[in-house]
Amino acid sequence: MTNDLRRICGLLLLGGLACGQPGGSDTLSASTTAETTTTTGGSTSAPTTTGDATTGPTTGEPTTGEPDPCAASPQALADCIDPQAYADDLQFIADIRTPGTPHWQAVQDLCADRLAELGYEVVLMDYGTGVNVVGRRLGTTNPEQIVVVAAHYDHIADCRGADDNASGVAATLEIARLLAKVEFERTVHVACWDEEEDGLIGAEAYVAAATAAGDDIVINFNFDMIGFTSDAPNSQTVPAGFELVFSETYAQLEANMFRGDFIGLVTSASAHDHAVALAAASDRISLPQAIIELPAGQENSELFADLRRSDHAAFWAAGFPAVFLTDTGEFRNLDYHCMAGPDEVADLDLEFAAGVTRATTEASALALGM
Repeated sequence: MTNDLRRICGLLLLGGLACGQPGGSDTLSASTTAETTTTTGGSTSAPTTTGDATTGPTTGEPTTGEPDPCAASPQALADCIDPQAYADDLQFIADIRTPGTPHWQAVQDLCADRLAELGYEVVLMDYGTGVNVVGRRLGTTNPEQIVVVAAHYDHIADCRGADDNASGVAATLEIARLLAKVEFERTVHVACWDEEEDGLIGAEAYVAAATAAGDDIVINFNFDMIGFTSDAPNSQTVPAGFELVFSETYAQLEANMFRGDFIGLVTSASAHDHAVALAAASDRISLPQAIIELPAGQENSELFADLRRSDHAAFWAAGFPAVFLTDTGEFRNLDYHCMAGPDEVADLDLEFAAGVTRATTEASALALGM
């Protein structure tokens, strides 16, 4: 399928119409169309999925005829993470990618091509001012129930955005590779959102289409800045008044001398069970984490504006459960938006980011019914 056809399908989705493969009868809502070709863009070459002795180059399925040990359980799947693949994608993505620039196009192509290679149905959802890349694999028994794993791929001018949000896009692509190894009960959507930096525009376009179609979104796991850590005392700050609402979490941070060494799990009350499952997956691999659960019904309150500053907020606004995975941005990383210095890969904790990816793979597999 050509990029033009992908974009046409995206426009049809937003209009509530069906869009399937040429010659096919598949009907889609806020989902995707099948793709068998690849695209390229920009002046650099994106990492490619080549496969190995046990997994094929397109679907991640075993080629030896033996059961894939990675597919034995959610934990086994998570433990098959490839930290080097994560690092390679991160290194490629972390460059100037303001919407419309060559590298923005290259990263968009990376998302589309990688998902297609892995066997996902892929569409470029062109909503007018930007382009989301959405891949879908249908569930076997409850295909109407959808789990969304996503991150935004755009960034601001004059900043490479390694943490924000190359770290999240690389995690999304690695999770896509692992989830492609298993047939799940529920449908999975893997997405690279556009125009987050301009006001969550891409995610809002997807949510509008999902709402119009009556989609049943079980959970959205949203990555935005997952790669920066510091073990220095008082390297972690919090929004004003945080301790008044999240006293238990604040006490946890205080006991740790406000070290910025954990992943924040910012969750709506409706996503509580998924956040707990994600915390348990983190504990299994000794990944420090802190659950920050907003009071039920307060997900859209301006009182919590500092906890709503990424694409998960579009899901909350529509009443969909979502968990926001973050290193807390400028509350820890002073190079957020290159304000105090460049946001470079060299300053990130890749082992930590790979751990976040690993834990979220397990939680996603559980949410999908594995």
